[in-house]
Amino acid sequence: MKPKVLVIDDEQAICTSLSFALENDYQVLTTTDPEKGLMIMDQSRVDIILLDLRIGSCNGLEVLQKIKQKDATVTVIIMTAYATIETSIEAIKKGAYYYIEKPINIEELSLLLLRASEFLFMSQQVETLNEELELRRNSENFLGNSKAMKQVFSMIERIKDIDSSVLITGESGSGKELVAKRIHNTGKRKNGPLEILNCAAIPEALLESELFGYEKGAFTGATQSKEGKWVAANGGTLFLDEISEMPLTLQAKLLRVIQEREVTPLGSNRKINLDVRIISAANKNIEQMITEGTFREDLYFRLNVIPIRTPPLRERMEDLPLLIESIS
Repeated sequence: MKPKVLVIDDEQAICTSLSFALENDYQVLTTTDPEKGLMIMDQSRVDIILLDLRIGSCNGLEVLQKIKQKDATVTVIIMTAYATIETSIEAIKKGAYYYIEKPINIEELSLLLLRASEFLFMSQQVETLNEELELRRNSENFLGNSKAMKQVFSMIERIKDIDSSVLITGESGSGKELVAKRIHNTGKRKNGPLEILNCAAIPEALLESELFGYEKGAFTGATQSKEGKWVAANGGTLFLDEISEMPLTLQAKLLRVIQEREVTPLGSNRKINLDVRIISAANKNIEQMITEGTFREDLYFRLNVIPIRTPPLRERMEDLPLLIESIS
């Protein structure tokens, strides 16, 4: 398929001549109105944009900025009759691929478009390879073709970009942490941090400070301030493994942070705003714990917005040959 080129220039004659000159090698769309050009981007995928630096009363650099906000990957070539080093550098800083001076030399433009197309192809290849590597990395030791595992994979795909809390339940060794990692690493927060806290592995006396952090002098032995898991996970995901082991007193504080979306380190009055997705995991029946009074019902409802159950291997024995092959 031919690359799609969008020409945005306030002179209709230039739009027409460029369309005629390029139509054999490219799908060419033209407009004299920058706003219409942005609308065209909303309606269909555009590979390369030829953008006039001065479009009537519009500043082409401002239009460039809007284009990049819509699609950071689109290749933009600036056309200008007023080329200066300053404007050219500014255009490239704002994301332009290159610039060409008017009156336009078609041979020079054709060569520039060829290079831009090659650059576009290579970028797409790199993106595809990165996606494949990411998928392999996230699938490592987390395999399965069984119906039960396909349901888990399908659920992850549906909810990976949603910020709602997830509660993963299942027996020990069923892959709860792998599910949490896959949700994070394939979702929109994958470039943010993933912080993991095993509530069963840390003594109760240290769990609060590990989760909330503390200021210097907050308690005996606090010789310097420490960032808690909440703050460390800002912009990403906090995975609370074995949440059922969290003491009741700490459950109340956890609930408050979830509700208010802010945390106060121990020994401080400073509130820190949070942008954190919470994923929890439990191998116990939390509903039974609620009945027994060992787990807060209101916290459970906050954590269990999206439930996922990881099936034990005995429920998906057809995956056993695949798992054996992956470690052989």
